[in-house]
Amino acid sequence: MADPNTQPTAQLDVITIGRASVDLYGQQTGSRLEDVASFAKSVGGCPANIAIGTARLGLRSALLTRVGDEHMGRYIREQMLREGVSDKGLVTDKERLTALVLLSVENDRTFPLIFYRENCADMALNEDDIAPEFIRSARAIVVTGTHFSRPNTDAAQRKAMKLVKEAGGKVVFDIDYRPNLWGLAGHAAGESRYIASDKVSNHIKGVLADCDLIVGTEEEVMIASGESELLAALKTIRSLSKATIVLKRGPMGCIVYDGPIADDLEAGIVGKGFPIEVYNVLGAGDAFMSGFLRGWLGDESLATAATWANACGAFAVSRLLCSPEIPTFEELQFFLKNGSKQRALRKDEAINHVHWATTRRSDIPSMMALACDHRIQLEDIATRVGADPTRIRDFKVLAVKAAAKVADGRDGYGMLIDEKFGREAMFEFARHSFGWMGRPVELPGSRPLRFEFSQDIGSQLVEWPVDHTIKCLCFYHPDDPAELKAEQQQKLRTLFEAARKVGRELLIEIIAGKHGTLDEDTIPRALEELYALGIKPDWWKLEPQASAGAWKKIEAVINSNDPYCRGVVLLGLEAPLAELEVAFAATADADVVKGFAVGRSIFAHAAEQWLGGKMSDDAAVGDMAQRFEQLTKAWLAARDRRAA
Repeated sequence: MADPNTQPTAQLDVITIGRASVDLYGQQTGSRLEDVASFAKSVGGCPANIAIGTARLGLRSALLTRVGDEHMGRYIREQMLREGVSDKGLVTDKERLTALVLLSVENDRTFPLIFYRENCADMALNEDDIAPEFIRSARAIVVTGTHFSRPNTDAAQRKAMKLVKEAGGKVVFDIDYRPNLWGLAGHAAGESRYIASDKVSNHIKGVLADCDLIVGTEEEVMIASGESELLAALKTIRSLSKATIVLKRGPMGCIVYDGPIADDLEAGIVGKGFPIEVYNVLGAGDAFMSGFLRGWLGDESLATAATWANACGAFAVSRLLCSPEIPTFEELQFFLKNGSKQRALRKDEAINHVHWATTRRSDIPSMMALACDHRIQLEDIATRVGADPTRIRDFKVLAVKAAAKVADGRDGYGMLIDEKFGREAMFEFARHSFGWMGRPVELPGSRPLRFEFSQDIGSQLVEWPVDHTIKCLCFYHPDDPAELKAEQQQKLRTLFEAARKVGRELLIEIIAGKHGTLDEDTIPRALEELYALGIKPDWWKLEPQASAGAWKKIEAVINSNDPYCRGVVLLGLEAPLAELEVAFAATADADVVKGFAVGRSIFAHAAEQWLGGKMSDDAAVGDMAQRFEQLTKAWLAARDRRAA
């Protein structure tokens, strides 16, 4: 297969042009929009979704549109960059707001939809926003139906079409017909997909001759042709255009017409279909287009492109949102190879894990964290020196300042901060930019494991920022009594399910050495048992091991059960810094070990002195920063790594 990322001339594979909105989708399915109580937020709009979808599938993509100079506009820009989409075509409109869309899933056929698009930013796109060099940098552009509905956006798309054709590129037309966005229906008719209109049909007909690929549903093909019968519609389009025509047929897949239109509608190239449960049809066409473009621009056969398109569409209709549900190329290939026993793909744990792991918000190749999530230990220090325990809150703010001083704005650093004493510290952390944040959920010292504030852990996690990682310490030994093991395993499985449901990363910390022997097989056995339950955390936090052999066994267990695991971070257990440096060196050949999360070895001295009134704020920050810096240097030296 030709790799679309190795084209010798073009800098981009595809630029998508047109709508970009923020989608707010009701999380209560089977509910009227009037009754929805909470919404999930994501990037939406056909071209924005396709830009994200093609990027996930390995194409170099960009979005050309306008966004507002406000929080939602910044969200779209930031999300595009997170997804690997170029933002060179995003214009910030200082006068208009970013468009919004509200939707609910009332049942498998009814999806009430409201467009908030009055004088919105993306519909202000004009010819001046079309930079010739930018358009010429792409192998193809995608123009969309809605942006032919206004004179300014129509002119912008036609200019882009002319420029890309002059440069030898391709024009892809997603008909994307929304009657109410052409002024043919009221605000309450956002769900409407077809209203016949000679005015719209005649307008679209004028676009077809310049297209190389035309994609639409049966209704969209009819509006593009002005015909009321499908076969006549396809023949009319063929009379106006030499383009490859792709007819989307929902659960029946698609048919591709690359030449004359025969009287038999089935006399085209049919991609393999995937019968699945329909959950939400919104976004299915954008996922479909993403899959087709990955094949079409990657020089695959039209049959392969159609099959990939159908598979991507199947993912979208089986899940709630639009762009977040489009598969990555790795996920697509996993599905095509292994299939699924579930008609509802969102219930397939194996596929969901690949999706989760290949769409994480950021790459974290290494981690050096100051763990300041201790509660009992700091309370004990406060009691010993006669300090008011409420001062622990202020001390944790100083710990954040110390970590920020060492990180100095670089990636690869992080912190563990608790909710009990760390609320102000979390706010301080947000004022700095040094990456990763983890938060504990365990009741300190509990064995069997208990959660700290409520055993209904899922209800707590929905309130967390999306980039905060759940951390859970479990005192777990593979030789524990069966009843104790079963109880702790169930608790960890519940936490894992909750983490995936609310979309938060999970770090599981296992300490075995306090409740049994710790040999080369102890931790590998413990991890095997947890993996057998389907628990696949993003991170493991483990105590230092006695030998390199133990680390090799741990690495083998992780790699065989979850090659997508981010890796292991070492904990400190209040060991002296010199002892930790030796532990770091022992992991030099264990690639699975990505860093450390150490606490008391760094802050214990400063905590006792500061809480006891013997150390100033600046001195406490300096003391912790010096120790943290010493550990980071030791880690980097042992692993021969450099901080990002």
